[in-house]
Amino acid sequence: MQLDSNNRNTIDLNSDVGESFGPWTFGDDARIMASVTSVNVACGFHAGDPSTIRATCAAAARGGLAVGAHPGYRDLAGFGRRFIDCDPAGLTDDLVYQIGALQALARAEGTAVTHVKPHGALYNAIVHHEPQARAVAAAVLAVDPRLPLVVLPGSVIERVAHEAGLATVGEAFADRAYNPDGTLVARGTPGAVLTDVRAVVDQALRLAVRRQVTARDGSAVDVDARSICVHGDTPGAVAMAAAVRAALDGAGVTVARFA
Repeated sequence: MQLDSNNRNTIDLNSDVGESFGPWTFGDDARIMASVTSVNVACGFHAGDPSTIRATCAAAARGGLAVGAHPGYRDLAGFGRRFIDCDPAGLTDDLVYQIGALQALARAEGTAVTHVKPHGALYNAIVHHEPQARAVAAAVLAVDPRLPLVVLPGSVIERVAHEAGLATVGEAFADRAYNPDGTLVARGTPGAVLTDVRAVVDQALRLAVRRQVTARDGSAVDVDARSICVHGDTPGAVAMAAAVRAALDGAGVTVARFA
C-alpha cells in the first residue's frame, strides 16, 4: 500500500545523518536537524558506530524528528556507494541486523524507528534490481511490517513492497540531477550533485508545489513524492537545508514528518 498523499500542500523534509565513525566527524548533523522533519540514521555497515548512532537518536528525539533506519551494503571502505552483487538471503540478514541495532539504540534514547530508507548503491540498485528489492522487502517484513519503505517513485522496490503489503513513501531529491525516466543521474557523472543553493531551492519548491522536476535534458518529469531529501554530505548542506526550509515555509507549504 501507499501512504496517503492527498494533502498536496504538505511535504516531509529528510536528511541522511549519523555518518561519523569513531574519531572521524562527517557532516554537521545538529545544524541539519534544525531544518528537517525526518532523519535517516546510518546503521553501521556503510558508516556510523554504536555511540554515534545513539547520540544521533538522542538529538533527533530532542528535536521531535522521525527516526529512520538507513541500512546499506557491508561496505565501510566504499561508504556504501559501490554495488555489491551479494546473495539475497545474506542481504536480508544484513538489513535485519542493521535495522534491529538502530531500533535498540533508538529505544535507549526514548524514541523509535518509524521508517526504513536504504542507503547509497543499495537504494539505487533496487530501483531496477528485483532480487535485491525482494531482499529489502523481506527484511522489513521480518523486522516490522508496519515500517514504511522510503523509495524512488516508480521503482521496482515500490512495486515489490506493495506486493508484499508494505507501505511506501515516495522520495525526491532537492540536490540531485534527474534523468528523463525519473531516475537519479549517477554520482560519477558531472553535474549529478547540485551544489548551487538557488538551484537546490528551486528544485525543492517545484517538487513540493508541482510534484515535478526538470530532468537534465530539460524535460518535465512528474515525481509523486511525499518526502524531499537534502543530503547532509553535499557541499554547503547546512545552508542548503536552511534555505530549502525557509523557501517551503515562505511558499505556504506545510513541512511536517510523514510518520
